[in-house]
Amino acid sequence: MPSVASLALRVLLTFGCLGAALPGQNVLGPSQGISVDVSKIADQIKDELKKAEIIPTVIDDFEPSLLLFANWSTTQHAALGNTIKPKKLQDAPTIALHDPSASSSSLLCRSGMTYTITLTDPDAPSRDDPKWSEMCHWIATGVSASPAGEGAACSTATLALAELDEIMPYKAPGPPEKTGKHRYVFLAFAPQNGTTEKLHLSKPSDRQHWGYEPDDGETSGVRDWAKENGLVPVAANFIYSKHKKQ
Repeated sequence: MPSVASLALRVLLTFGCLGAALPGQNVLGPSQGISVDVSKIADQIKDELKKAEIIPTVIDDFEPSLLLFANWSTTQHAALGNTIKPKKLQDAPTIALHDPSASSSSLLCRSGMTYTITLTDPDAPSRDDPKWSEMCHWIATGVSASPAGEGAACSTATLALAELDEIMPYKAPGPPEKTGKHRYVFLAFAPQNGTTEKLHLSKPSDRQHWGYEPDDGETSGVRDWAKENGLVPVAANFIYSKHKKQ
């Protein structure tokens, strides 16, 4: 059974929050609701990623420093492993990144920092037979806004779709019949060297295997692409989706 903290984190990622914090806590999201002990958030996210075998299948172990919100509508949100029907995923989601530490030294306070959002399917065509894995569904970048002034609060960056530059256009999840649930994994990356210069990222030559030639049946995907482009993961989220015919 999920812990209370884990359930609270899922609620947060679904609805966001911006309420009053209790002692030892920080408020965490873009809208009103709840507060969560920030010291436990990274561990909770990693636990969910490991339970779903996203770590280490899709990405190496890392310390999430930001929260990633992905919203398709007011009722459809990524929440660390919830299930959404494919028909609800046809349009690209809006993305928000949030720093739960609310620190003035936050990554999100670095004006001009480019963040890269990716969506990948490691279960193509199925989790039992991932011969096409990974499938690239989306690559987009957004630039953090300038802080309002010295010392100004700037711990939230909302990267709306209209503000994102698509490198690989959004391809709606479309799991085939009788292939079970697919994991659709969002990852947010920052440049490893911390540059605020414009990034020149490569576009995969194909969606399948992210354009790489897999070695001896090994899967290829977002991890390879990120390393090639000098990016490191800073946030993650995921959903499940499946075809109605199973």
